[in-house]
Amino acid sequence: MDTRFIGEPITVEYDQPPALEKKPGPPDRLVWRGDTYHVVAVQREWHDYRRRGRMARNMQPQHARVAQRRGSWGVGRDYYRVRTEEGEIFDIYYDRAPASADDRKGGWYLYRQVVQDEAE
Repeated sequence: MDTRFIGEPITVEYDQPPALEKKPGPPDRLVWRGDTYHVVAVQREWHDYRRRGRMARNMQPQHARVAQRRGSWGVGRDYYRVRTEEGEIFDIYYDRAPASADDRKGGWYLYRQVVQDEAE
């Protein structure tokens, strides 16, 4: 499998609103460049709650280890590899960092597209 980096913001939609705003889980649909893709399967899920830059230095080491496993407010990303009804495979992620002081929610991004070889 090859991947094609995209790195663009997307809009996501849910049939049922997520119970936790900062841990929303994979969406039912994603909208990218005006096209809607219906998610039919989550093939993989992973999380990266490492603190980077100055955020990595603002916590005691024992607390940082716990935060790296569980996450802490506004830090980290939740990744999902999804297969769409249209046959596309995308790696998407929810960035838990607030967009601004006025918009304290994170944002969704299309990280990359997974391209399968024709032989697969």
